Amino acid sequence: MNAAFPFADWLVLAAFALAVGLTLAGALIAVLTTRIIRGVAGLMVCCLGLAGLYYFLNSPFLALMEILIYVGAVCVTIIFAVMMAEPDEQPAHATHKAHIAWGIVATMIALLIGGALAYVALSGPWPARPETLVSDGSVAAIGVSLLTTYSLAFEAISLVLLVAILGALVLACGGRTAPGLATPTPPPAQR
Repeated sequence: MNAAFPFADWLVLAAFALAVGLTLAGALIAVLTTRIIRGVAGLMVCCLGLAGLYYFLNSPFLALMEILIYVGAVCVTIIFAVMMAEPDEQPAHATHKAHIAWGIVATMIALLIGGALAYVALSGPWPARPETLVSDGSVAAIGVSLLTTYSLAFEAISLVLLVAILGALVLACGGRTAPGLATPTPPPAQR
């Protein structure tokens, strides 16, 4: 119990619950909506919640990169791609069987990835927690951290940004009429 601030433990628990709630709510909005702008807004909310969870895992660098890269770059890139795309096209209609098939495929992939992560988490040898290094926050300390401790995370984030930019370019430069996708037929002229 903290004598200086008696409700500190409850505030920390409330902040953690807020981060979990933002993550879950944003993910549900992103997955369940049919409009892409609402989906991107859900992705932004989910990424903000994930940044809070990274902060609770004592990874302030990953929390900051989550906000800068995913919210600040990926989501904004998707929004710009949507703004540049043609708005008058009709959405491609997939059959109900195709939706079910893709849902089963996505569920199987998610279960495989989740099972592999659970296996690694439960059976892998986890090293003891290292002593906390105190950094002065200078540019030199951040550079050393980026090239040593966080090099893999930094490279993974840059790859995700590259994929997001390429996806936005595909959407903006005729991704809706790409080979393999049915091009919508214009409605017949009314007489």
